[in-house]
Amino acid sequence: MTEYCADCDFTYELDQVLSAPESIRQLAGQVAAILQSDAVNLRCRPDLATWSPLEYGCHIRDVLLVQRERVLAGRRCAGAECLPMGREERVEHDGYNEQNPADVARQLLDAALLFANVLARLTAEDWDRTVVYNYPEIRTRSLKWLAVHTLHDVQHHFYDIRRQIA
Repeated sequence: MTEYCADCDFTYELDQVLSAPESIRQLAGQVAAILQSDAVNLRCRPDLATWSPLEYGCHIRDVLLVQRERVLAGRRCAGAECLPMGREERVEHDGYNEQNPADVARQLLDAALLFANVLARLTAEDWDRTVVYNYPEIRTRSLKWLAVHTLHDVQHHFYDIRRQIA
């Protein structure tokens, strides 16, 4: 069964792993450009349940860093457990909306490079290694799936930002 996200029109195709590093770097670059724009109110939430563009930028940065660690864990230990990242808690605990947008933009680009580097170092055998992933349900997933899921997450939240600033 192919996974599909109707919100951002993303279809999970495992052969996307080949282009995932470059796609993630490009999307991160587009988000970073938005975070460096003076024309956008980066700290404004359209409603209480929706993050601001700056908060989405922080989230994407942290997703890339967390996913990098999960890939590395999967290489070290088959079936490594991916603990929840605390996505909702991080917004407040790390003060996402109070962070300097220029710093977040730079950190986001660095996180994309770090994640892409780890993916580039995976061998054909490594891609089939597995982790126990906790979202959307607890399930054993390949590192291929994890890479494609990360691409989806970055694309999805880039679209979330674009919808707000359109």
